[in-house]
Amino acid sequence: TFAPDGRAPDAGEIWRSPDHARTLRSIAETRAESFYRGELAEQIDAFFRKHGGFLSKEDLAQYRPEWVDPISVNYRGYDIWEIPPNGQGLVALIALNILKGMDFDAKDTVATYHKQIEAVKLAYVDGLKYITDPRSMKVTVQELLSGAYAEQRRALIGMEAFLPLAGEPPKGGTVYLAAADGEGNMVSFIQSHSGDFGSGIVIPGTGICMQNRGAGFSMDPDHANVLAPRKKTYHTIIPGFITKDGMPVGPFGVMCGSIQPQAHVQVVMNAIDFHLNPQATLDAPRWRWIKEKIIEVEPQFPDHIAQALARRGHVVQRALDSGMFGRGQIIWRD
Repeated sequence: TFAPDGRAPDAGEIWRSPDHARTLRSIAETRAESFYRGELAEQIDAFFRKHGGFLSKEDLAQYRPEWVDPISVNYRGYDIWEIPPNGQGLVALIALNILKGMDFDAKDTVATYHKQIEAVKLAYVDGLKYITDPRSMKVTVQELLSGAYAEQRRALIGMEAFLPLAGEPPKGGTVYLAAADGEGNMVSFIQSHSGDFGSGIVIPGTGICMQNRGAGFSMDPDHANVLAPRKKTYHTIIPGFITKDGMPVGPFGVMCGSIQPQAHVQVVMNAIDFHLNPQATLDAPRWRWIKEKIIEVEPQFPDHIAQALARRGHVVQRALDSGMFGRGQIIWRD
């Protein structure tokens, strides 16, 4: 399907995908009905029945897209918006909620990076423990974003790197697109197969490559993301949006799995705390938390900051390329 002559296309070579063309035409002409309740659904169903899979045309027919209310925190006068769970945008908001109670004198200081890293670690362990299909969550978004909980988590950040644990809140292969038009309409959009070719399954004759989001499920019965019928698992793709005083500032997003909420925090702070323009906000070298005390930094990350973070107990690893730090887009209405 993707290398019809047994090789990747050369630069400048015309590449055709007639299966995709037929599929897209069918989706357009039927307003997507063919994918969920028509000929494409029949082809998907036949393929999975032939190979002992679990996706059926009945599953496709029962699917309905959902309109959801985005979630937000106010960060230094700007409202930062994310898609609600089952997406991981909540991780970025938890971290920003912690960080907004701290002072930052400059961008490239060890104190700034240390506080960012520790806040993201705290947010991430909460996200990994609690985020799942909202119908199955044991705590609410409001509880995780409460001021009291942010203060409690903020108090855990000291001068040294530490091993984060999830807290107990009080009970009560990705493509990103930012678009705007002359009338002020804006769109923050993201789509992903989860992996270079998703699940690696292509439905013959359609060009359709099946995604791999089921990898986010757990077989542990006590896990928040335990596999269950009709359930949505923890999801990494998160489009972001910024408003101020009820007016749109613009869409933003960064691609690449687990870096996304971490990059959202860094991008938002670059723009709001450190007043970088959108291009500089994206170009600034990023870090990403891996696990425990391990962080990885981009090749161009300042060496003196990396060494200072190491002296604070962070296990700093320098990446050989920027591939896992995500590409991004921002539109900022001036």
